[in-house]
Amino acid sequence: MKKIILQSFFLFASMFTVASGISAQDTSNRISTVVAPPLFSGNKGFNTWSFGLHAGVLAPFSPFGGKNDFSKWKPALGYGGYIKAQFSHTFGIQADFLRGTLKANNDKLWAGAPPVSPYKSFETDIHWATSLSLVATLGNINWSQLHTSIQPYVSVGGGAINYNPTLVTSGGTTVDFKPSGSITKVYMPIGLGIKANLSRSINLDIGYTMGLVESDDLDGYYREPYISDKFSYGHIGLEFSLGKPNKAQLVRHNPPAQLAGNMKEADDALKASLDASEARYNARLAALNGLQDELNRMKTDTDGDGVSDYFDKCPGTPRNVKVDGAGCPLPEVTVKKDTVYKVETNTTYVITPEDRQIVTDAIRNLEFDFGKSTIRSRSLPYLNKVAELLTKKGISLKLAGHTDNVGSDAANMTLSRNRAESVKKYLVSQGASSYKIEATGFGESQPASSNKTADGRQKNRRVEFTIY
Repeated sequence: MKKIILQSFFLFASMFTVASGISAQDTSNRISTVVAPPLFSGNKGFNTWSFGLHAGVLAPFSPFGGKNDFSKWKPALGYGGYIKAQFSHTFGIQADFLRGTLKANNDKLWAGAPPVSPYKSFETDIHWATSLSLVATLGNINWSQLHTSIQPYVSVGGGAINYNPTLVTSGGTTVDFKPSGSITKVYMPIGLGIKANLSRSINLDIGYTMGLVESDDLDGYYREPYISDKFSYGHIGLEFSLGKPNKAQLVRHNPPAQLAGNMKEADDALKASLDASEARYNARLAALNGLQDELNRMKTDTDGDGVSDYFDKCPGTPRNVKVDGAGCPLPEVTVKKDTVYKVETNTTYVITPEDRQIVTDAIRNLEFDFGKSTIRSRSLPYLNKVAELLTKKGISLKLAGHTDNVGSDAANMTLSRNRAESVKKYLVSQGASSYKIEATGFGESQPASSNKTADGRQKNRRVEFTIY
């Protein structure tokens, strides 16, 4: 199997190297931007011919049922090519060529018992297989793009296959099924796959083909019931578009996207024209309204100070107040007196039993990751209530971190301080004032219980809350 994969990879790498050179040349020698021809203008504006090369794995079985004359199939190398003519956005005709080898043996048990067969294994050399198929592109992945990058497809066709099986009997004797030459039979390829665009003229082709042979001797062994043999071919390859580089591939073109684009361009042009007309109308209307406002102000004296509103720089002057020519009051001498206002505020908040219960619940449910200062998520809802209490009532909080006596004094002191600071940071992130929260670490210096028992050490690993 590794040998087949390496052979397939070598063939594909060779094709990809050639394609890379063509793609680079295509990019450096661009004549013009690809432009789709007008709708309903036929296929003359597109590249409709292409050819492809592929390599992959051949196997004498079908995933869609059928009879296998040998119990264990073995993968083998297959390779080939094709020429394709696309006559519409959906349908094309493709001439295929395939060559390779089919292998199988009877090493695998059938229903728990060894196969009943006079043969141990077979190997069939497919000299050539040619066919003509109808290929249907199922639809583009993204209909909003004019030239899509991915196209799934299915194909069905008919042709001829030429082969020569060689068998090995149960006793180890090699048997040439057709000593005088080879066998040619009718076969029908049914395929599906997907193509991905790599450049303007190169597509990656990944597909699978099931070959239905009109004979039961593809493996060199007739076995009742006489059902036609089948084989599978999974491949990867490259497709090269033929034609002018400034033309798009017909199979990649999206007429609905082009129609939508044309309609959008027409709508945008019409909208721009309407917007321009509306802007001109609004500008003229604003000019007329401005002239009318100026005329009304020249004729109007709203505050009755004898100066027209048009020239009045101090509108709204009280009546019987003397004004100057600009409509502003004449200056008067006044005596200013200083006034001092003093406002004192003394707000006292009472800490209720409910408030203390919130703090008690937070202490009881506060948990950290082992040996760390990371607060576990189950403790956060209780800390949120403490943050809300601090924010709402403006009270102060002292946090005291403690540990058991496991580890060094310095490490325990750092861990206790980090845990207290971690609680403070979280409360501040929820809106509490950092100036009213004090975080201190005491390490193992103030145990709440004996460190000689696991339960005692658990009680000593804590963060105490004190509100005031």
